[in-house]
Amino acid sequence: MGKIKFISAFLLLLPVLVTAQELKCTVTVNSDQISGTNKSMFESLQTSVYEFMNNRQFTDYQYDEKERIECSLYIIVNKYTDNYFSTEIQVQATRPVYGSNYKSPIFAYNDKQVGFSYAEGNPLTFDISTFGDNLTEVLAYYAYIIIGTDCDSFSKLGGTKFFNMAEQIVNQAQSTSETGWKAFEDNHNRYALITNILDEVSRPYREYFYTYHRLALDNMYKAADKSRATIIEGMPVLKDCYKARPSMIIINEFTDAKFDEIINIMSKGSKEERHTAYDILSYIAPTEQERLGNLK
Repeated sequence: MGKIKFISAFLLLLPVLVTAQELKCTVTVNSDQISGTNKSMFESLQTSVYEFMNNRQFTDYQYDEKERIECSLYIIVNKYTDNYFSTEIQVQATRPVYGSNYKSPIFAYNDKQVGFSYAEGNPLTFDISTFGDNLTEVLAYYAYIIIGTDCDSFSKLGGTKFFNMAEQIVNQAQSTSETGWKAFEDNHNRYALITNILDEVSRPYREYFYTYHRLALDNMYKAADKSRATIIEGMPVLKDCYKARPSMIIINEFTDAKFDEIINIMSKGSKEERHTAYDILSYIAPTEQERLGNLK
């Protein structure tokens, strides 16, 4: 696995504590919109989600403590009635950049309609072979999306196995009455996201995702000019994918996660590099003209 080799070399002189868990996830439950309810319920939910994301083994890979993927879940409770939560979940993940203390954002996604039942103190259990309660299915889905995205950044198409697991959860969810899982229900839901990722049209984007992180960012510390050139050389893929399918979520998700990073990198480049980056980013993110000012 590309990531394991990379981190192992980076941490060669440090003691290694091998663990099974892949994620190092911070969890926040915001219940500010809910009044007149015992806050211990929301504290219990936060603890249960934290333990599920951090203590569970989602893959058969072995991660040491330094390799665990840093991510976060910010759960906003919009409504709460009789142990049923209507929420919005903001999911983010980062990965380390070799030769620096910088952590690059690799995933940023806002799931605006997540409903689930939860009783205080209930353990969260998950079985990949069957659809259980909606909360654990959503959490496991995003765990596999995060792990797959991280693996894609360290080896070309390296996350496919885990994206397939997320797709399996979606397929098993087709009989549920909960929202977010079905085709044609919404073009920006969990079904659409994983379908986009695994679509053959997205393959060039996923290959560029690897190039961007492993061949460019990870070499920035020793060859900044060459790394910028590598990023620019592959960037037309973003425009091509967007033109082929303007509703493609993963291009929007990429710009949400990487926009400021790319602008910062390219603002130090040549006039030609800045112009190319501006042209592509303004095409795939036409509402972000003001943020692109440094590239003009």
